[in-house]
Amino acid sequence: MRALVEHCRAQPAAYEVVRVLSDKPAAAGLALARDLGIAAAAVPASGGAAGNPSGREEYDSRLAAAIDECAPALIVLAGFMRILSPEFVNRYEGRILNIHPSLLPKYPGLHTHRAVLAAGDPVHGATVHFVTAELDGGPPIVQAMVPVRPADDEATLAARVQAEEHRIYPLAVGWYCEGRLRCREGRAWLDGKALDVPVQYRGGDLPGGAPRGGQRGAAPGSR
Repeated sequence: MRALVEHCRAQPAAYEVVRVLSDKPAAAGLALARDLGIAAAAVPASGGAAGNPSGREEYDSRLAAAIDECAPALIVLAGFMRILSPEFVNRYEGRILNIHPSLLPKYPGLHTHRAVLAAGDPVHGATVHFVTAELDGGPPIVQAMVPVRPADDEATLAARVQAEEHRIYPLAVGWYCEGRLRCREGRAWLDGKALDVPVQYRGGDLPGGAPRGGQRGAAPGSR
């Protein structure tokens, strides 16, 4: 979340983060947002709701109401670890982005750095994707890769991946808010072309140029 805010404030950007929401009232991200002058609020879950489908739907209804108050063009998940209901995802179809610390479709879910090390993979990375009802299964947009070094542990590998996350997430958000990126027919489309494979980020503002225009975004987050 900090990377998204800092990016849009450091240069003319296509987006503005207008509200930060979390399911955890004590989340550090809420305090950070307020320090940065961004409206922030908790939408806490009621007891036992997380594993209860009806409780999840009730929570998602309250979350949607909080999001709709600021009418964002785009919802950006940043460390928001709750599984969203299909009803919630369908309500904002094509308007939710997430970032996952692996080169999807490899290693969906948790503990991706551990899985990469256990498998002996030579490369790791991160993927920005549209959110669908399938966990970490939405159309991928852009990926960044990092080498896995012999001395790496989970912490060192996670730090290197996170540095790339902070580069590609603002890039994808900018593409969307410029009108260049959309989700149609179950695929990501960039500049009017379907992405058969995600864009591979290798530095710079690729593809395309400097951000333009301006739209509003909300960032539900737990970190």
